[in-house]
Amino acid sequence: MKRNLTILLTTVGLAGALFGGLTLAHGQSAAAGTEERHEGRERHPAIHKAILALEAARGDLQKANHDFGGHRKEALEECDKAIAQLKLALQYDKR
Repeated sequence: MKRNLTILLTTVGLAGALFGGLTLAHGQSAAAGTEERHEGRERHPAIHKAILALEAARGDLQKANHDFGGHRKEALEECDKAIAQLKLALQYDKR
């Protein structure tokens, strides 16, 4: 009797752990799906975020009261180049 109870409790415990793991995995994939919807279902959300970050950095550079040790002009040019390249990459991907 004691052996059967031990087997039953072990089985229930293992089944609970397995079910809990599956529930957690499903929850994580559901959260990822929600994030994907927030991203507008874009194929390359990191590239879109990079473009936004570069545009924000460009705005900060333009509005700053100093020239960042003489680097502002070149930094603005490089931001423009990087944004252009990322946009071209996205256009190429759509072909």
